[in-house]
This record gives sequence, C-alpha cells and structure tokens, in this order.
Amino acid sequence: VQLQASGGGLVQAGGSLRLSCVAPGRTLSSFFMGWFRQAPGKEREFVAAINWSGGNTYYADSVKGRFTISRDNAENAVYLQMNSPKPEDTAVYYCAASSRYGLTAFEFDYWGQGTQVTVSS
Repeated sequence: VQLQASGGGLVQAGGSLRLSCVAPGRTLSSFFMGWFRQAPGKEREFVAAINWSGGNTYYADSVKGRFTISRDNAENAVYLQMNSPKPEDTAVYYCAASSRYGLTAFEFDYWGQGTQVTVSS
C-alpha cells in the first residue's frame, strides 16, 4: 500500500493546517489509520489514530483538543486538522496504515513519505 501525505507547509502559531493522506488504487476503509511525526533528533511519535469506521479516535496528550483526525472512506482519504499549532509541533508528519488496532509505530504496516510542517512563533 502506497500512502501519499500532503498539506504540510509553514504556518504561524495559532493558525491552522490540514494534512491529507490518500492511497491511490487502494481502499483505506480496510485499515486502521494513524498520524505520526518526527522532529529532528527525536524519535518518531504517535499523534493521532482513527478506527475503520471513523467512530473512534485516539490522540497523544500533546495534541488533544487542538488536532482532529478524520476519514472519508468514500473519498478514500484520512485527514489531520491542526488547529492552534505550536512551534513544538514542527516535524515531518507521516500517515500510516495498519490491519489491526495499535498506537505505536511498530504496529503499523504501511507508511507514507512524510510531509514537513513548520510552525513559526
């Protein structure tokens, strides 16, 4: 499964940004989906995840209340709405797909190429 993440860029703190993840030619509805991020010199960390139907979502404490993960199975896409980002949210963001529930990077089978998000203060 080839995942394509997009929507990154430069955003001011307090602004908003929406990341998208698609998988051309594949049905994302069969996957548990997640977003992870990795800042320079740091480990890849969990950001948010969503179950197959979109009825259950999961967030890292650091983004809870600011970021929203969603999916549109008809459009075969997963999104991460980033509201009120902070400079510490600066990282490369990756979307990932798993055939099972999981909130750690090891539990995801497929990864996108990443999209850079830079939050200026």
